[in-house]
Amino acid sequence: MEFHPRRWVRQAGGVSLPEPSRRDTRLDSYVDAYAERTHGLQVSAVRALFAVANRPEVVSLAGGMPNITDLPREALAKAVDRLITDRGTQAMQYGSGQGEPFMRDRIVEVMAEEDVHAHADDVVVTCGSQQALDLVTRVFCDPGDVVLAEGPSYVGALGTFHAYQCEVVHIGMDDEGIDPVALRVALVSLRAAGRRVKFLYTIPNFQNPTGVTQTLRRRHEVIAIAREYDLLIVEDNPYGLLTLDAEPLPALRSLDADHVLYLGSFSKIFAPGFRVGWALAPHAVREKLVLTQEAATLCPPVFSQFAIATYLDEFDWRAQIDVFRGMYRERRDAMMSGLTQHMPEGTTWTHPTGGFFVWVTLPEGLDSQAMLPRAVNARVAYTTGTAFYADGLGSRNMRLSFCFPTPERILEGTRRLGEVMEQELQLHRTFGLGSEPLRHHDLTAGPAPDIS
Repeated sequence: MEFHPRRWVRQAGGVSLPEPSRRDTRLDSYVDAYAERTHGLQVSAVRALFAVANRPEVVSLAGGMPNITDLPREALAKAVDRLITDRGTQAMQYGSGQGEPFMRDRIVEVMAEEDVHAHADDVVVTCGSQQALDLVTRVFCDPGDVVLAEGPSYVGALGTFHAYQCEVVHIGMDDEGIDPVALRVALVSLRAAGRRVKFLYTIPNFQNPTGVTQTLRRRHEVIAIAREYDLLIVEDNPYGLLTLDAEPLPALRSLDADHVLYLGSFSKIFAPGFRVGWALAPHAVREKLVLTQEAATLCPPVFSQFAIATYLDEFDWRAQIDVFRGMYRERRDAMMSGLTQHMPEGTTWTHPTGGFFVWVTLPEGLDSQAMLPRAVNARVAYTTGTAFYADGLGSRNMRLSFCFPTPERILEGTRRLGEVMEQELQLHRTFGLGSEPLRHHDLTAGPAPDIS
């Protein structure tokens, strides 16, 4: 920021007074001082909706906030009270930059539920898995590097990649997950052009935003490509244990320990407020992550680690996950029923077997971004599809979340949304508007449901 010295003017009587300076009308006087990478910072489309979506009269199908009302809160309160009384001087002190050894041991036990067999020395505890993703990107990526990501992909990941000035290249998906043919074509094309591909970012289980799960066959195909091209895979797995219809599939990390860097979190299987996640990385990468973690936060939250370890030791956390599964299954089923009852002809959607989300493709001619203000006016909120792409796609898509509202609210929300969509379609029919360009990825299987 430039320094502008003030000029002094001699007035009558020999008194010197400062000359009135021209007023700087810029809203941000520091704009010239920011680092170049700040231009990649973007407002989350989900966070931008919070002010409206959290109003009680609005049915929010937008956010991915887990429902933690079924946690044994009174018993947890007593356990935390004992923790402070008995071990407070440890729990409220600084800790290791890698995370406390007892916490890393518990994390290894949790990952074993998805066939990931690891050593606690290779685990780095972080402030949620979002920070783990930030650390990984900071360690690997220079400005201009390419990150491959499913199209569509998690909005928080896209924001991180943009913040570090990466170029995101989307790889198409189908109802089995990421398309291995498209992945191979992208790798060949990018490397032939001299571009540096740093890693593939993927959410194989109940993907955010689509709800699609990579099949076991597809996982083996993706791993085979990673080995052939020596490609690092960053596997983000916050929802893997929240399967609603079958046992969890083996994680990608369980199929290849050398090419997969695994990210996990307690936000969905316990509670997000503690902000504890982790990265399981190859040994050399782990050291870089620890050093970067220490530079960023010195150490992850120690009290949160003690609290979560206490929960895992003193409570039947596997049974609690089963409780969550039953609750989310009921909400997922309500979402499927509501969409079948209320969506207009030409609408299709995915059929998630776990996680939090459904990906909806609108009838031709509708634009989820343009329709959002009218939906909010009708007291229902969703997240527009364009938020999940780095290249402007997704205008005919929306993400709906079933994790937080009650089944009754979900049914009401889909009813309101269906009415808004019918009104939009009527406008198109009345005024003879042409269809929007086909700028979306339809991941739904089969034709639109018969709602006659």
